[in-house]
Amino acid sequence: MTRLILASQSPARTKLLTEAGIQHEVLVSDVDEDAVQAKYGVTDAHDTALLLARAKAEAVASLPEAEGALVIGCDSVFEFDGESHGKPYTAEVARERMLRMSGSQGVLHTGHWLVDCRDTAADADDDETPEGTGATVGAVSSAEVHFAEMTSGDIDAYIATGEPLHCAGSFTIDGLGGAFIRKVDGDPHAVVGLSISTLRELLVHANVGITELWDLDIQ
Repeated sequence: MTRLILASQSPARTKLLTEAGIQHEVLVSDVDEDAVQAKYGVTDAHDTALLLARAKAEAVASLPEAEGALVIGCDSVFEFDGESHGKPYTAEVARERMLRMSGSQGVLHTGHWLVDCRDTAADADDDETPEGTGATVGAVSSAEVHFAEMTSGDIDAYIATGEPLHCAGSFTIDGLGGAFIRKVDGDPHAVVGLSISTLRELLVHANVGITELWDLDIQ
């Protein structure tokens, strides 16, 4: 069976893959996101999400453990009022953002980058049939998120749970924060942090069908 490695420590992403019946391993990169952004000077939320997804995927793909596998890296950036919002980390930042987001909407961009680390024709021995394509491709899946009106009490109670502090945009859709999301225009999986349909499209470049990764026993 083709191995798929998720280059992310996000519990939401690995849960999403598991619920989609996709067997995978998790291997976390040590990418310094601030350093990557400083190096390339990317300020656009869409491009930042793709850049960071690529950095994570390529960092994990360079590890010996990734040999013979496909690696998918992801990163999410929330665009609101023309600004790029990553994880708030502090209650103060999260509260300021959520007060502004209440009753409004923004766009969650999730970048995906796939690296095929399997042997190519140039790597294979004479008696081997190479499976690898050498593909290294990416795409961004975006969705517009509409928020309900939130009271100060709602926001304080949500922040007290700690959930929004480590999420792009200071919210989740698959957790407690889902109570404050009125609707989503676009792929809801992109809001969780990994679009299964985008993954399927990227796998085509590696000559792999997503059904080949299904393990129905894990559902």
